[in-house]
Parts: sequence; structure tokens; C-alpha cells
Amino acid sequence: MPNVIILIPARLTSTRLPGKPLADLNGMPMIVHVLRRAESAQLGDVVVATDSEAVAAAVEKARGRAVMTRSDHVSGSDRIYEALEAIDPEHRVDIVVNVQGDLPTINPSDISAALKPLDDAQVDIATLAAVITDADERTNPNVVKVSGQQIGPARLRAKNFTRKNATGTGPHYHHIGLYAYRRAALERFVKLPPSANEQREKLEQLRALDAGMRIDVMIVKSVPIGVDTPEDLEKARRLLGG
Repeated sequence: MPNVIILIPARLTSTRLPGKPLADLNGMPMIVHVLRRAESAQLGDVVVATDSEAVAAAVEKARGRAVMTRSDHVSGSDRIYEALEAIDPEHRVDIVVNVQGDLPTINPSDISAALKPLDDAQVDIATLAAVITDADERTNPNVVKVSGQQIGPARLRAKNFTRKNATGTGPHYHHIGLYAYRRAALERFVKLPPSANEQREKLEQLRALDAGMRIDVMIVKSVPIGVDTPEDLEKARRLLGG
């Protein structure tokens, strides 16, 4: 079995929901909900990578592990790479799973599912998606759509990610921003310059595709809530029983 680590990037500043990682979700900070779900996947060590001492303190109070990173990272990928190099300078870790810190309802089994494509040595990065069942999502630019070649009953080889409207008969897929990287792929990715497609769509995964890296997608049953606004937070509270 490869040596796997789950890294959860968490920065305190957020324009739409200030202090987001520490937002109370039924008596527990949101970042701790994500931590618990990542731990439940039972893939390996789980570490929160943050630029906030308050976030680190909340994680450690919950008996989790946190590592401090720089505050000037432009993406979660950059933050987890810094954390990885600090945690594992000996390069023992083979696979790095990036679980966003604002997914408090993520299913632990879906985190595990993201590793399956990496059984194929040709795959650099694996991620998740779910079939779009709400027609409004097809035209919502905040819903990232992924398309590609079907290579198994629940697996695609990604060809494109876009915020544009989904057209045609489908099925259409809602991309879930969770990634499993081979370590070498993560290192290569963070050292690449942003691509033109990435800058146009504001989607960093396009940088990998434009560089010829292979991304495969596992299709799962549902999309976790990404908490970006107070309304999202209230919806997560309801779903989590509060």
C-alpha cells in the first residue's frame, strides 16, 4: 500500500464568510468537522495546513494535528505542498489527498474513492464528481462541470473543466474539489506557471491538463456542501442536525 497523507488547507481570511474555518457548526468549528471526516476515511495521517494560529489551536484542542504555513499562498495546492515538505522532508509519502477545509459534509467513503484511479500508473491526479440532477446547476457558473472520456462504470478521464453552461443530452457532472495527487505530480503542478485556460476560467486544475498531466475522475453519489456564505453555513447546520 502507498503511504498516504490527507492535508486540509485552511486560511482564516474569507471575503464572503470571515473566520470561516472557525465558524460554529453545532458546537464544533467547521475545520474540526472536516478533520473528523478525513480521519474517518482511515487512509493515513490527517494534518491541517493553516496560516492562522487560532485555527491551529482549534485543531489541536480537538486532538488533531496542524502545521503552520505562509500567509501569502494563492491556492490550497501551494499551501499543502509547503506543509508536505515540512512534515515529510524524507519524501516517504507517496500520495497526497487535498480535502478542502470548507467541506464539512464530505462523505469519508468518497475521500477514499478518490484514491482508486491512482492504481493506474498513468494517472497523475484523481478527483471526484457527481451527476448533475438539478437543472439549475447546468447554468450556474459557481458549479464547475467536468467532462471526459468514460473509462469505467464510475470513472472518467478528464478532458475539460469549465464554469460554462452544460449543454447537450448529458449526463453532466458536477466537479467536487477534492484531489489525490501522486507526490511527484503535486510537486510538478505547484511549480508550473498558471496557464491561459486556468486564468480565463479561474480553475487551477486546468493548469494540470494544459501541461499534459492526466486527471481521472471517480463518480460518486452526492456533492458535499461547500461553505462559502452564511446561507451555506445555515444549510450545513441543518444537514448536520443543528
